[in-house]
Amino acid sequence: MNKKIVIIGGSGLIGSKVAKRLGERGYEAFAASPATGVDSVTGEGLARALAGAAVVVDVSNSPSFEEKAVLEFFQTSTRNLLREEAAAGVGHHVALSIVGTDRMANIAYMRAKIAQEKLIKEASIPYSIVRATQFFEFVGAIADSATVGDTVRLPPVSFQPISSDDVARLVADVAMGSPLGDTVEIAGPERARFDDFVRRSLTLRKDRRKVVADPHAGYFGGAVSDLSLVPTGEARLGEIWFEDWLSPALV
Repeated sequence: MNKKIVIIGGSGLIGSKVAKRLGERGYEAFAASPATGVDSVTGEGLARALAGAAVVVDVSNSPSFEEKAVLEFFQTSTRNLLREEAAAGVGHHVALSIVGTDRMANIAYMRAKIAQEKLIKEASIPYSIVRATQFFEFVGAIADSATVGDTVRLPPVSFQPISSDDVARLVADVAMGSPLGDTVEIAGPERARFDDFVRRSLTLRKDRRKVVADPHAGYFGGAVSDLSLVPTGEARLGEIWFEDWLSPALV
């Protein structure tokens, strides 16, 4: 049985954890990134990295969220990967995407992810797409992006973030299985209001900023509805609760 799995974006937050988990399960996990001589955008090192691989896991991310740049990143990178995977005989393409992409097409980053998913679905490589909710690790950055003065304004919509450890575990599980030919959604074990999650985070961090529930507040420049950021059907849930994750981080 071929146990080589290549992780594109393997030096990042999720990629490094996926590679570690797969390695612990006895797989030959190769963490591919520019740091290891592999660039999915230019194509440098791809053929070498994918030689003999059974599975490719793409958890790469665009260095820029500007509309044109992010679209070009995901389209170019994905086309290069799929072409080289076909040449190498890769049998399973796993991609990490975002819950609610199709419900947030007014946001440039989400449009880029939709384009990425479309390319994967139309290609010949058997695939699995894993859509995740926002990571616990990004809650602080979300608060910062929504801050004006000492006030954080957030839409009072449903929110169900997940820890990066749970994302890595669930993505690795999919990579070790047969191609789904479909999309699976993953989320954290708790759903609450967006502003409530951020308020709890700031309170525990002794951050004095005031969190305000503002129905007119956007999300990274776009409008969201109550169910934009959460799974609307069956989802695989993480095991780590937000407060349990946050408490050790405060020590």
